[in-house]
Amino acid sequence: MDSIKNIEKRKQLEKGQRIALVSALLIFVLALLKAFVGYQYHSPLLVADAWHSGADILINISSLIGLKLASKKTSSKFPYGLYKAETLACLLIGVLIAFIGIDMLQDGWQKLFWMNSQNDLPVFPIGASLISCALAWVLAVKQRTIGKAIGSQALLVTAKEAFFDIFTSLFVLIGIVCVYGQIHYIEGGIILLIAGLILKLGIETAWKSIMILMDANMDMDLKIEVEEKLNRIPGVKDVAGVKIRQSGPFKIINCIIKTAPSLTLYKSHDLADIAENMLLAEYKNIASVFIHVEPEKEKVKTAVIPVQEKKGLESRLHSDFGRAPYFIIVKFSDDRIDIDSFIHNDFLDRKGHIGLNVAKSIVPHNIHLLFVSNIGEISFHMLKNNYIDVFKVETEMTLKEMIASYKENRLHPIIKPNLSKKKFLTNKKTVNKKQTGHQHEGPK
Repeated sequence: MDSIKNIEKRKQLEKGQRIALVSALLIFVLALLKAFVGYQYHSPLLVADAWHSGADILINISSLIGLKLASKKTSSKFPYGLYKAETLACLLIGVLIAFIGIDMLQDGWQKLFWMNSQNDLPVFPIGASLISCALAWVLAVKQRTIGKAIGSQALLVTAKEAFFDIFTSLFVLIGIVCVYGQIHYIEGGIILLIAGLILKLGIETAWKSIMILMDANMDMDLKIEVEEKLNRIPGVKDVAGVKIRQSGPFKIINCIIKTAPSLTLYKSHDLADIAENMLLAEYKNIASVFIHVEPEKEKVKTAVIPVQEKKGLESRLHSDFGRAPYFIIVKFSDDRIDIDSFIHNDFLDRKGHIGLNVAKSIVPHNIHLLFVSNIGEISFHMLKNNYIDVFKVETEMTLKEMIASYKENRLHPIIKPNLSKKKFLTNKKTVNKKQTGHQHEGPK
């Protein structure tokens, strides 16, 4: 069975097919109207515009065929779908537009030296040009709106061509009026100008299609945006190698995310799934995301340490994570140690869940490491779920000694939460009291 995402893609492509079909039919009717009026009322300029509309019909048919092929289901022969069929159609569109431009250049050059005259006011040719302008505007806006919504390059190209048709019809209208007013040479000049614009559009469209087929990254803004969004995910330390491929109206993203070296394989897969689902949910034109997770080899690490007092690098570790009066955030590398900030523990007067509140407050500081002597279960899991590595240290150690021990690999990671000795003894006494009380109740 197809996934919901694939079904949505096909629905988007079907919407594009409908507008391409409607556009082809309307342009066909419009071309017949201009051809009939042009021949009937001896307006070569309107006849030429009718031939131009005929070429637009071919362009819309190419767009329709491309979108139709792109909406086909994946198969064993085409496991990635036929999305690039739309790009091939777009390439054909560009070539056709370029040929139209070349043909119009030749026609314009000939008409530049041809004197035409019109004795009667060309009411019907003028009316046909006005109708052409209005229909071209409606089609262009509709094609551009749907093209942007579904990410269809073919529809966006035909929308551009439709906007050019508006100017073409306007210039044709001007040319008809100028011929009636005995203003010569302007007819050929207008055709040359339009032909140049159309030729430019055709070349740009064909070139862009070729670049897409060669897997060129055509959307640098999206690349930067994806990097920023992935870097905001907790646990992602860095993002590298973001590659974006265009496949028809959709995009395929490959990238590398870096995370803590101690992260388990299960958590690495979980992190990759979070990143993938986020991109697929936020960008409807992204077909698939391939993420590779690598351990980060950071030059600078950020650690947080619960301390007894504020004495810089000589500050000593506090025995209990949640009850520490201060926390030091320190950044260090192979040859340098910098104290980033001191944080006062504002949760000491709370009755419960002090450690959890402290853990929540330090997570936003993008911490990599926690040096601690004892930590409770809730706080421990809160920090580990946010990809912070917890290391066991002795209470008599100073901040400087802790970092030196970490660099020399003499510290061991805490793999499960522990209680302080004082709490352990308290719990043990409570248990003994309950047991003693139970024994006293026996003789009763």
